[in-house]
Amino acid sequence: MPVRTCTGNLASVELDPGEDLQIKTKPSSEPGLLTGKLVHLALPVRWSPLGQERRGAAEMACTYDIHPRGARLLGTREVNIGDMVMVERGRNKAVCQVVWAADPASELRGQFTVRCVEGKTPWDEELRQLEEQYQPIDLENMERRLLPRGQVGFNRRRRPRFHVEGQAQVIDGVQQVEGEVEQISEFGARIAATEILRPGTDFRLMLNMFDVSVAVKAQVKYLVNNLGMGVEFQEIRRGDRPLLSYVLSKFRTRRVREFVGADMVPEPLASAAG
Repeated sequence: MPVRTCTGNLASVELDPGEDLQIKTKPSSEPGLLTGKLVHLALPVRWSPLGQERRGAAEMACTYDIHPRGARLLGTREVNIGDMVMVERGRNKAVCQVVWAADPASELRGQFTVRCVEGKTPWDEELRQLEEQYQPIDLENMERRLLPRGQVGFNRRRRPRFHVEGQAQVIDGVQQVEGEVEQISEFGARIAATEILRPGTDFRLMLNMFDVSVAVKAQVKYLVNNLGMGVEFQEIRRGDRPLLSYVLSKFRTRRVREFVGADMVPEPLASAAG
C-alpha cells in the first residue's frame, strides 16, 4: 500500500498508509487547550539551532502535523525541550521553541513539537485550504488485535485501563467545559468535569496527557457519582492513533483492574446537565 513521504536530506519519512491531507484540531503542549485547526500533513522544512542557520547547521525535516502556532516534526537530530530553532519553508521562516520531544526508545522516536514565537508560521497557506477529518474506531478489529482469542466482545470493561493525570475539554455544540482525564484505555476514558452530560450524549473530546494532545468523538455511557462520566470513543482524529498508543505506553505500570467498579451509575441522573 502506498505511503506519503517527505523527501530531502531526511531519507524517508513514512506517514500512515492511505492517508491524504487532513486538518485536525489539537490542544497545545502549554497549559490550556488549543482549539485551532491542525493538519496531518507531510511538508519538507529546514531547521537549525537559533543563531547557527548561516553556519551550515541547517538540516531537512518533515512535518507530521501543522497548526497555526507550530508543528510536529520528524527529524534525525536530537533536540531538547526549550531549544530555540529557526524553521524555514521556501522564503518563509519563523523562530520556534521545542516544547515536546518523543521518548527515543518509543515508536515516535525522532518526533518533536515546536511552537513558533516570532514570525509567521511557514505553512499558513496549507492550513487555510483543508478541512478537519476524523476516522471511525473499529472496536471489533481492535479487540481482535488486543485481546486473547475467545475474549473478544466478552466484557469491554475488562480491557486494560490506566490512571491518568491530564487535561480534558468537553465540546458539546457551542458548550465547552474544562475537565480532567482520570482513566483511559484504547477505547474510552473516565472524565471528571464541572458539567456532566447525560448518558447517550455524543460530543467531541480533546485530551492532553504528557504534553501530547489527542482528539476524539465520544459518547457518554454512564455517570460516576454525579462527578464523572464514563465515555466510549467513536471516532479519532486522523494521525492521532499513534499518539494515543504512545500515551498508553507510559501507563503500563498503572493499570486499573476495573474502570469504575461498584461506583457505576447505569441510568441518567436527574441532576445531570443535558
